[in-house]
Amino acid sequence: MPRPISLKISRAFCCVLRFCRSRGSSYANEELMREKNAPIAKPDQTWELGDAAIRATDNDAALARLSAVQKGYLTDPFISALVPRAHLQPPRPPLINIGTYVRSEGLDELVDGWLTLCAEDGKHCQIVSMGAGSDTRFWRIATGAKKDVLTRYVEIDFPEVTTKKAMAIRKSKELSAPLGKPEEVALGNGGATLHSPIYNLLASDLRKPPAESLAPLLTTGPAPLLSPTVPTLLIFECVLAYMSPAASSAVLEWYTKFLSAPLGCVVYEMFALNDSFGRVMVNNLKARNVTLPGAEMYTTFELLPTRFLRHGWDMAEALTLKDIRREYVDSAERERISELEMLDEIEELELVLAHYAISWGLKLPTNASGLTAKWLGWEIKRK
Repeated sequence: MPRPISLKISRAFCCVLRFCRSRGSSYANEELMREKNAPIAKPDQTWELGDAAIRATDNDAALARLSAVQKGYLTDPFISALVPRAHLQPPRPPLINIGTYVRSEGLDELVDGWLTLCAEDGKHCQIVSMGAGSDTRFWRIATGAKKDVLTRYVEIDFPEVTTKKAMAIRKSKELSAPLGKPEEVALGNGGATLHSPIYNLLASDLRKPPAESLAPLLTTGPAPLLSPTVPTLLIFECVLAYMSPAASSAVLEWYTKFLSAPLGCVVYEMFALNDSFGRVMVNNLKARNVTLPGAEMYTTFELLPTRFLRHGWDMAEALTLKDIRREYVDSAERERISELEMLDEIEELELVLAHYAISWGLKLPTNASGLTAKWLGWEIKRK
């Protein structure tokens, strides 16, 4: 007999609390208790409390990835260096481990596909990861087969987050070694930024106008970090939902105008929050000074590609995590995953996965007729 929908939503929501990486959908349990017992915020304190809640999710998301690695879902030798006392952290439930795995598989395939396209065309690649948090993608690329394709990797996040990450990098031999020679690595901005020949960690608030939050960091000085003529991939993982539609649109428009080479973008977000599940999520977040203004306009799956198309991009696609798990993971891999842990909450899992999606878009230069067919084939492939 099916469980009442209220129970399904409640249990699924517990999973959502731990789902997103650097801009997760709620607090870690300890942050939930802390905010619950905190004094009611005055109007001028709401913004600060909301920011603290968003920043606090990075630790919880890092723990979720660590758990997926420890349980054998993923391979990531670098995540433990970004999690304090990693060896003492308890594993997360199977629902969280599987969700983390599916998201990672989809994102990894798109990023690897972009690097492959660049390599096949004899081009280098720039990657900008916004709201990167404790992401380890740079280190996985820098120690992988396509490391020579990468000419610049930039991470941008709140200064509170980047300061913590810069400190962890400096303390870890595993994280420091791929950056280059010690004399080529430098901290700046009071320890909130870190620069090396390829990897650069920057502090900024993406909700501010790009002329203030992006241009001074990426395009100024005698040696700008980004070149407008190098193929560039943008990554947003649970970031844009916390920004107003106008602010997120301004960020994409800035990159669209600045870059004259192939431009790709990958977005991982929640959507369709106007149903019973979504209303529970939104109301719980509002009670803790967190809102999702960027998710409000994406009430259906079909609307997700419009994020790119409204800027005149050439291609835009999307897949839910539910679809990726069912049809875009190799059958042998699905069998391997099914044997790692017992899962008897398929309905809850699919309810959550159906509200998260990976969307991606592509903008080609106006004179790129020779590139069109190959680059328009950039996708997550059905297995």
